[in-house]
Amino acid sequence: MKKFVAIVALAVLVILLSACESAQRQNQPQQGGTPDKAATKIQLKAATMTPMSHMYSQGAQRFAELIKERTSGRIQITVYPDGQLGKGERELLEALQQGTIDIYVGSTGPIGGFSPSMLIVDIPFLFRDYEHVDKVLDGPIGRQLLDDLEKANLKGLAFWENGFRNLTNSKRPVRTPEDAKGLKIRTMENPVHITAWKALGVNPTPMPWAEVYGALQQRVVDGQENPLPVILDSKLYEVQKYLAMTQHVYSPAPIIMSLKTWQSLSKEDQELLLKTAQELAPWQRKLGRDNEQKILSELEAKGMQIERNIDKALWQKAMQPAFDEFAKQFGKDKIESIMNVK
Repeated sequence: MKKFVAIVALAVLVILLSACESAQRQNQPQQGGTPDKAATKIQLKAATMTPMSHMYSQGAQRFAELIKERTSGRIQITVYPDGQLGKGERELLEALQQGTIDIYVGSTGPIGGFSPSMLIVDIPFLFRDYEHVDKVLDGPIGRQLLDDLEKANLKGLAFWENGFRNLTNSKRPVRTPEDAKGLKIRTMENPVHITAWKALGVNPTPMPWAEVYGALQQRVVDGQENPLPVILDSKLYEVQKYLAMTQHVYSPAPIIMSLKTWQSLSKEDQELLLKTAQELAPWQRKLGRDNEQKILSELEAKGMQIERNIDKALWQKAMQPAFDEFAKQFGKDKIESIMNVK
């Protein structure tokens, strides 16, 4: 009887050990293979250059929440706002190419240095209004611009929003192009912006965003140009007295992934990330659009002198020499195909 009991106990032990070993093998990669992606937790890093209060970072955070919810926590995205992972957008994009950062939300300004076709959206007065913006960027033109990013080892998911850019400075009120002549203005590292400002008689000074507040404070430059949410969230009213509602350039904010990271994901995960980014676009864009008047009131309350009555046709005419250069660079037909979208 003792022998029988011992044999039975040994048999049970062998069965348990075999079951444990089988379960362990199922959770480990096979030799020369990869782990089961459905069971593997994925940790991703998303970076922006703006504070968490800004619409870039708010959009990234909402994206992270939705992806976590829709994958039951299997994919987790940590958002690093305010330039925590790099001192400028160019640096973040380079890290994205290398795969050390997985997701980026930022302006198109420096993207043209990686994907030249993207520069076309930075042409001044290319877009009439927000409705025009949505028709272009959510249509085939926008999709082609995002697809072109793959040549630079980047994966464009969707166009989110920065907004229409406006001019600020610390020297004098600006209403006409003549008023702006001679000002030293910080611009992004973007040849289209630089060409346009030079045509206007302004002295453009390219500079990483992380250096801008200090440069304005120390009067290294007289001013800068950005959408209203950036001016408020970055507290530029502390170092800039005058705001002119020029709305000279519409600035999209694409959400982009590292192509290296993208290619490591399953088809199902790729589809989920793409769909979620596109679904979030209207919500993220409304963050700025619905608050423009409120932001203007806040900036006025904080001491900014705002010039609202800007003749945009006058500014566009002053930048016409730059338009001739853009027509040579991008093709007049391509520019008109965007401007003529109904």
